[in-house]
Amino acid sequence: MRVTKNSLAAAILCVFAGSANASEADALAISANIRARHFPFGTILDPIFVSSTSTQIAGYTRCGDSALWTGAYLAAEAFHYKVTQSANALNNLKAALAGLKGLADVTGDNRLARCMVLAASPYAAGIQSEEASNTIHQNPPWIWVDNTSRDEVVGAFFGLGAAFDLVDDATVKSGIGDLATRLIGFVAHHQWSPNDDISNTFLLRPEELQMLLLVARHVNPSNTISGPFLVPPVNVGVLVDVLDNSSYFKFNLDYMTFYNLIRLQNNEDNRAAYQIVRDHTASHQNAFFDVIDRAIRGSNTSRDAEMASLLEQWLHRPKRDFAVDLSKTVPVCGQDACQPIPVPLRVPTDFLWQRSPFQLAGGGTGLIEGSGIDYILPYWMGHYFGVIASDSSVQSAAAPTAAVAPNSLASLYGANLAASTVQAPSLPLPVTLGGLTLTVTDAAGVGRKAPLLYVSPGQINFEVPSGTAPGLATFAVINASKTQSFTGTVQPIAPALFSMNGTGTGVAAATAVALQASNPQLQSPVPVFQCVALGCVSVPMILGVDTPVYVSLYGTGIRNASSLANVAVTINAMSVPVLYAGPAPNYDGLDQVNVALALSLRGSGESNVILTVDRQASNVVTINIQ
Repeated sequence: MRVTKNSLAAAILCVFAGSANASEADALAISANIRARHFPFGTILDPIFVSSTSTQIAGYTRCGDSALWTGAYLAAEAFHYKVTQSANALNNLKAALAGLKGLADVTGDNRLARCMVLAASPYAAGIQSEEASNTIHQNPPWIWVDNTSRDEVVGAFFGLGAAFDLVDDATVKSGIGDLATRLIGFVAHHQWSPNDDISNTFLLRPEELQMLLLVARHVNPSNTISGPFLVPPVNVGVLVDVLDNSSYFKFNLDYMTFYNLIRLQNNEDNRAAYQIVRDHTASHQNAFFDVIDRAIRGSNTSRDAEMASLLEQWLHRPKRDFAVDLSKTVPVCGQDACQPIPVPLRVPTDFLWQRSPFQLAGGGTGLIEGSGIDYILPYWMGHYFGVIASDSSVQSAAAPTAAVAPNSLASLYGANLAASTVQAPSLPLPVTLGGLTLTVTDAAGVGRKAPLLYVSPGQINFEVPSGTAPGLATFAVINASKTQSFTGTVQPIAPALFSMNGTGTGVAAATAVALQASNPQLQSPVPVFQCVALGCVSVPMILGVDTPVYVSLYGTGIRNASSLANVAVTINAMSVPVLYAGPAPNYDGLDQVNVALALSLRGSGESNVILTVDRQASNVVTINIQ
C-alpha cells in the first residue's frame, strides 16, 4: 500500500493539535460521580438505570460488597488528600469513614454489616430481594444485610489502615481508632469470624488475621486484643490461592492484606508469603497489583510504566456492564484467553482488577454503572508513590498516554515555554527552533537534544531522541530567558493512534484503498473520513468480495515492536490481519499499521479500533464499516 502525500499530511497535522493528559480531570470527575450516584445511603452501591442509554436510576445493586468497596473508596480519597490536600478529598474520605461507622452502628453489636438501606427508600425492595440469601435485619429507619464475609472486613481495614497514616486530621484519626477497635473486638469474641460462623473464621487466613490485629493496634495503641495462641503459618492461604485463577477476587484481597501487613510488620515470613502471590500474578497486567507492589518493594521501571499505561487504557472502557464475548476474538487456551486481554476489552465488573484478565465472556445489558474506584484508587496511589507524574506534562503526540518511546512523536505542555509559535519548515527536524532547545536526559543519565516539530508558549511537539533508555527521564526546555524541567516516563513501546480531532479519540487518522482482486495493481482510494468546519466525521466504507479494502492507521511509539507477530489490531472486537507495522515513509517519528478488513466486518457501523503492541494497548479510535 502506498501512502499519498495528502493523506500523510492529514495524519501529521494531528501532531500539532492535542490536549493535555486528562487523567487527573477524569479522577476528579469519577469522585464527583461517586458522590452523586454511588453513595445513596452513605456507602458504595452501583446504580441500575432504566435503560442502557438512560441516566434515570431504577434501583441499586452490589449491596453485598458495599463495605469492601467503601473501604477501598476511603483509601482512594486518603491518597488523593495526601497528594493534593484537597478539601473535596477530605470531605469524601470523611463521608466514607462515616459510612463504615454506620455499618458497625446499625448492627447493634459492632459487627460490620455488608450494607444498609433506608427502609422507606423506593430502592429497598429490590436490594432486599437481591440480598435475601445473606439475611436481612431491621433497625428502623434502616434495614441491613448480614452474613458478612472476611472480604468485607479486609476491605474496610485496608481503607482504615491507609487513611490513618495519610490523613493528618485529629477527628479522622480518632474515628479510625474507635471503629477499628470495635470491629476487631467483635471478631475476636466471635470465633475470629466477622459473622460468628466458624466456617468463615479468619483462622483459615492467618495473613488476614495478622493484618487486622496489626492495623487495630497501630490505629489504637491502647487496644489490648491479641491473636489466638495457635495460628497456621502466614503462607497457608496464599499457597492455596495460587493453585489456579478461579475466584480471582482472592488475589485482590491478598494485595489489600499485604499492603498493610508488610508495612506494619516487614519480616521475612510476610515478605515470602507476599512473594508467592506476586510471582503468580506479576504478568497479569493489573494496575492495582502493580502499585501495591510499588508500595511494598519500591520502584521498578518496567512495572511502573506498565501500571501507568494500564490506567490510561482503563479510560477507554465502557462505564456500564455491556456484555462481552471474546471467545472468537483473542487466542484461546482451554476456557480462558492465552494471554491477558487488553484492558479496554476486558469483561465488565465492579472493580476491574479483581476480575481475571483471562476471562473471555461476561457482563450484562448496559444497565449497571461501575463506580470507577478501580481507576481512582490506583491513580492516586500512583501519584503518591511517584509512578504517575503530578503534572502529566509529557505524553504521546497522538493521544494522552502515560509514557513515550524512543523515536516516537511526543508533546510537552507547560507555560512560557517558547517566546512565540514556530513550526519546523522542513526535514530533517532541527534541534533548535524559535530559539528553544529540548534536552532529554534518560534514566541512564545520558542527555540528548530532541528534534523539534513545533514550539509555542504552551506546547512543544518533538521526537523522542533515538537511544533514550527506558525509565524516568528529565525533559529540560531551554530558551533565551530560562530553563524549565519536566519529568516523563520512557518505555521501549508506547503505542498510540492519531485521530482526526487531535485528541486520540474519534475517527482515526487513516487512509484506505480498495484493490481489484483480479488485478491487485489496480487500486482506488477509499475515504475514511471527511472534514468540515465543525470537525471530522467517519465515512462508511463498503467491503466487496472482489474489492478487498486495506486500511493504514497512523500512530507513533509502535516501530520498536519485538516482531510483527506481536502486533494485533481489533476492529469492533474482531481481530484483523496485520500486514505491516513500522515507520511511515517520509516523516520522522510517524508510524503506520496496515490491516486488511475482513468481510465479516460488514455492517459493523461505527467501530472501535484498538492496536496492541507487545501486549500494550493503544487508545481507541474509530472507523465506519457499512
